[in-house]
Amino acid sequence: MAERKARADALRNREAVLSAADELFARSASPRSVSMDDIAAAAGVGKGTLFRRFGDRTGLIRAVFEARIEPVRQAVAEGPAPLGPSAPPHARVPALLDALLCFKLDHRHLSLALEEAGSGSPYQGASYAWWHGILRETLERPVVTESDAPDGAEIHTTTYTTTDTADGAEAGAPAGAPARAAAPDADFTAHVLLAATRADLVEHLAGQEQMTRDRLRAQLAAFVTRVLGER
Repeated sequence: MAERKARADALRNREAVLSAADELFARSASPRSVSMDDIAAAAGVGKGTLFRRFGDRTGLIRAVFEARIEPVRQAVAEGPAPLGPSAPPHARVPALLDALLCFKLDHRHLSLALEEAGSGSPYQGASYAWWHGILRETLERPVVTESDAPDGAEIHTTTYTTTDTADGAEAGAPAGAPARAAAPDADFTAHVLLAATRADLVEHLAGQEQMTRDRLRAQLAAFVTRVLGER
């Protein structure tokens, strides 16, 4: 019974720390101004507890971020369209980026704190790698559409990525077929699209330029459409 109570107390302390850190980051003018001492005092725990449980300030920030974004990630991994894996690429890619933008708008200073932690590069984090992988895999999926034929028998399969031969003709195309411009590389395109949702950019646009949420979402949607092009 004592062991069960200890586990319950540990869970309560963990949630108290996560909530306190989240609130302090949201209220702070700069994420750098929030210290481990501040978080420990707000959560009502000892500073040593923070270091034992989270390792360091970066570990704590990462834990808060992961706890808050987990519902979004679950919707992406297992949920229905347009976020879930069953959605076609042209619908899923904009939905993924819109969800990520909305999360960063709702957690601006927490997202900024995570990107500023450690090396200061968001590209080294596990969260960035996860989102990049989801986007890349979605962009690489073939898009299958029925033709306008009355019986619907003819099927066209296209993809967002192609491999070109030296002379510009698409690899695998019949001899003499006209050359086709290569679609953007999925790996690079995923990086470019994620760059539009960087926390420092979101903070600048929403905080400094006072862009509204609706305008930011509309601008991102238009940008994604231009990057993907008409398919």
